[in-house]
Amino acid sequence: MGRRLRGLMIAVVILLGLARPADASPLVIHGDVVHTMAGPPLADGVVVIENGKVVRVGPAAEIDAPADARMLRGAVVTPGLIDAHTVVGLTGWLNQPQDQDQLDPLDPLQPELRAIDSYNPRERLVEWIRGFGVTTIHTGHAPGALVSGQTMVVKTVGDTVEAAALKPVAMVAVTLGDDARPVDDTKSPGTRSKAVAMLRAELMKARDYVRRRQLADAEKRADRDLRREVFVDVLDGKLPLLVTVNRVTDIDAALRVAAEFGVRIVLDSAAEAYLALDRIKAAGVPVIVHPTMRRAGEGETENLGFETAAKLRTAGIPVALQSGYETYVPKTRVALFEAAIAAANGLSTEEALATITIDAAKILGVDDRVGTLAPGKDGDVAVFDGDPFEYTTHCSAVVIDGNVVSQSPR
Repeated sequence: MGRRLRGLMIAVVILLGLARPADASPLVIHGDVVHTMAGPPLADGVVVIENGKVVRVGPAAEIDAPADARMLRGAVVTPGLIDAHTVVGLTGWLNQPQDQDQLDPLDPLQPELRAIDSYNPRERLVEWIRGFGVTTIHTGHAPGALVSGQTMVVKTVGDTVEAAALKPVAMVAVTLGDDARPVDDTKSPGTRSKAVAMLRAELMKARDYVRRRQLADAEKRADRDLRREVFVDVLDGKLPLLVTVNRVTDIDAALRVAAEFGVRIVLDSAAEAYLALDRIKAAGVPVIVHPTMRRAGEGETENLGFETAAKLRTAGIPVALQSGYETYVPKTRVALFEAAIAAANGLSTEEALATITIDAAKILGVDDRVGTLAPGKDGDVAVFDGDPFEYTTHCSAVVIDGNVVSQSPR
């Protein structure tokens, strides 16, 4: 009986510890340089966070720290970093079937698959990238099928997906090109023309579905269809298509579909985007560029380059960077390193930081919450002991919603 009582008391203590609310005292972060991404960098700057939100940002000489504030100090302070496209949380660090939910190759058309139903907030890859300052990710179903499923935007904390989610549904993942036509699957499109035709057919069926759902005659009215309803949201402008393309042929096809149906699209990867800069800009389409360190040299990515992000930005096209989808261990790259390579190949430090902060937030539609250090924004901050793009620098602290979630230098 005594052992049972002691065991019960220990369990209660553990549960109380897990349920303990986050520290509500103010947090003051002091940096030798603070990149607010809402204006010029601040020398000797301070960020004050209260109740999970940024309340003050400015020179240290002008801001008095609250008496009960927690303190953090670093050489460089930035907003929490944003990975504009990944599959982390659906793919796992073990690289075994039980933690690989990013792609179902058995059907080329699966828009109804929800990322929220597969995302694992406790996945160790989430913790790993968080240690490098990544506080927000756009994740979901991977390229590899014509329509592989939905994506979502989440914070890299939380015990449940509901607690982590910023946008439970963000985009619908589409692939045009070689990855959309696996040769061993007779259901999948065998050519580029077939892939585009199948996508157009689904959008046309969605239009007809809307009409049939509105019929007064109940017997003729269409039954609810999850697949059709997702494409209806696309046609209504509620959801953009995230179109993974690389060849300029596929980029132009994606732009044609967008124009024909009046739908929003975001180009993903886009290795040959530099060959269609004028058309992409005219269409007002943003680009989440391929990882700068993606292995190249063959297939449809043979023409990717380190300078792609710089060329797009120079052309006035909104651009963000990503870690992307990697099939080999450790299953993900790190957005911070991708931006560092871009900074060494045509982008300034501020421009490269923008691709993984404010510009990424705007493309994902979450810039009202994250992407800058400004009053009213979420208290998401990355603290570095040197230049974030220098390989000897460590991310010394990470803050999400005003809570210090990492202080192990990485």
